[in-house]
Amino acid sequence: QLLEISFSKEVSAMVSCGCLKDPFHYDSPKSIHFRSVGCVCAKWFIYVFIAIYICYTLIAHKRYQEKEEVTSSVRTSVKGVAHAVSRIWDTAEYAIPMQASLNLIDSFFVMTNVIQTENQLQGRCPEAPFAKAICSTDKSCEKGSADVHSNGVQTGRCVQYNATLKTCEIMAWCPVPMEEHPPVPAVLRSSEDFTVLIKNNIHFPKFNYTVQNISPNFNSSCTFNKITSPLCPIFRLGDILQEAKENFSEVAVKGGIIAIEIKWDCNLDSWSYYCSPEYGFRRLDDKTRTQYPGFSFRFARYYKLLNGKEQRTLFRVYGIRFDILVFGTGGKFGSVELFTFIGSTITYFGLAFTAIEIFFFLYNCSCCCKIPFCDNIIRKKYETVLEPKQVMLVSYVDKPHVILIKKPLKTSLQYAEGSIFENHPVKFSDPCSFFTKEPSENHDTEESKLSWLMQSTRSPKCPKWCCCGQCNLTQKFHEQLCCRSTDGPCITTTYWFKKLVLSRETLNKALLYEDPFLDLKDDNTSNQLRHAAYKQYVHWRFGSFELEDRAVIPSCCRGVIRSTYPKADGNYTGFKIE
Repeated sequence: QLLEISFSKEVSAMVSCGCLKDPFHYDSPKSIHFRSVGCVCAKWFIYVFIAIYICYTLIAHKRYQEKEEVTSSVRTSVKGVAHAVSRIWDTAEYAIPMQASLNLIDSFFVMTNVIQTENQLQGRCPEAPFAKAICSTDKSCEKGSADVHSNGVQTGRCVQYNATLKTCEIMAWCPVPMEEHPPVPAVLRSSEDFTVLIKNNIHFPKFNYTVQNISPNFNSSCTFNKITSPLCPIFRLGDILQEAKENFSEVAVKGGIIAIEIKWDCNLDSWSYYCSPEYGFRRLDDKTRTQYPGFSFRFARYYKLLNGKEQRTLFRVYGIRFDILVFGTGGKFGSVELFTFIGSTITYFGLAFTAIEIFFFLYNCSCCCKIPFCDNIIRKKYETVLEPKQVMLVSYVDKPHVILIKKPLKTSLQYAEGSIFENHPVKFSDPCSFFTKEPSENHDTEESKLSWLMQSTRSPKCPKWCCCGQCNLTQKFHEQLCCRSTDGPCITTTYWFKKLVLSRETLNKALLYEDPFLDLKDDNTSNQLRHAAYKQYVHWRFGSFELEDRAVIPSCCRGVIRSTYPKADGNYTGFKIE
């Protein structure tokens, strides 16, 4: 199966480890085709996984729906009667309305424990003992002062509190309440069996839809149970604390804060309608704290005596505050949301190419476990494009590959080390079409061997870096190049060099191919033929005319071309004929 790997901009940024060394390298995407069962299997595995994930998210999370937050209102009704402290406690006494809702949270309070201070009248009496109220003389009491912990205003007198202790006298509601711990067990511990009816109405303005938690066929005798009656809106207080994993008898002593959570997850589509509440319970206050634990406050009830004086009973009550938290969303099919989700998730399929690219990137950066197949892919995929001034391309007749050598040179170009250059031949014309007869292969081989035998004795003027015996002396490193990397016959002695590079008929056809109206009888014809010979050599040995600005023609070949099509003044921009 044919796999096409298209490199995205993000992946192609990781062309090679060398890109981290030079921040000024720009990377451009490139596509290649190769056969690989492993890559194809990995690609389709990721495709299937992503497709399953998209389908699951689309259906399970209803990503095709338009969503809206719930708007709600809550009303509560607590019922129950208790007998404690020689009296009857009904709803009007133990269900105390909260003065204000906190942060728009609906709450109700149920009294579970109480400390009463009865028959209080305005007058003078000893202060309850605490550090700043204890005294020994009147000097310890400052008239008119009132401490934040005091029950009244000091009169300036130090009076007897009991047989062993004196405290400052105050003007207050007397007698002052004693600092006592709440009774254990709680006074209204039987409130565990009280019930509360919660009426919750919700509204979705965008969809113009309203619903409540009380169904038309509501059974008023039901009691909430997570298994048997999960939709019943009547809750037993003991069951609420049990669901919150708390013990009612323990919480009732000092009080606490319990959250009743009502979650609405409504699907308003006609084909799969569902809109029912889900109830949850948890404790909000920290029961482990030692200072000011639980939940308590004070209030008083006032009476008018026959003599006209005002009397009151002070209550310090402990109880449980229930905060009702309503939240949720409603959803309905929306084409915009559906196409937006599909459009955003299509890009996930690019992860398959990203994963494969990461594998090749990590492989390219590793130094072990080299695989020839992967090495070939890396060479094809990561092609470095350098400026002509930065590199030179060399082609030896006895080597199958074009060699890329980077500048600057520190030694002769013949001895410089380089890497294989993966070029892509683009032939503008077929040189073989210029031939009028087929060459004699045996004649060419014998002629080359004869020439090599005649040159087996190296000329004293031949440079050391020359392997064919035909190169010219030069002092510049970039001009010191032979047509061969090892000793052997020169390429200029072959039939193909003469027909492809030196043949005037071939060069005339090449020039006329580029410019059909070219005058070949002009005085500048020799220069044109020489440059055409250079191009023919580059096309022959390097596979493309496009490499002309980077390809280096060997000294021996350039010398033969110049001697065949010389310049009038003998001065050349590159090599000079010795």
